[in-house]
Amino acid sequence: MDYSELYVNRILTLCKQRGITVNKLATMSGINQSTLDNIVRGLTKDPRAKTLHKIAIAFNMTLAEFLDFDELNNFSFEDNDDEE
Repeated sequence: MDYSELYVNRILTLCKQRGITVNKLATMSGINQSTLDNIVRGLTKDPRAKTLHKIAIAFNMTLAEFLDFDELNNFSFEDNDDEE
């Protein structure tokens, strides 16, 4: 799994846990539907911190809480140097 997929999986998992659609998340976060779709579809590989912060707030989380999950915490950039 590459780095950008971690965010996508986190967003989709939280949406599923909370019973909301990506479209609803876009509305809740104030992010354009197309922007969120590009993130979820993997077209945006490195979303801005501001965008992730808005998503976190929509999930009623801090940005730190949103980014604190095992897959991200255990990610090794050394194993994925080809993405730089």
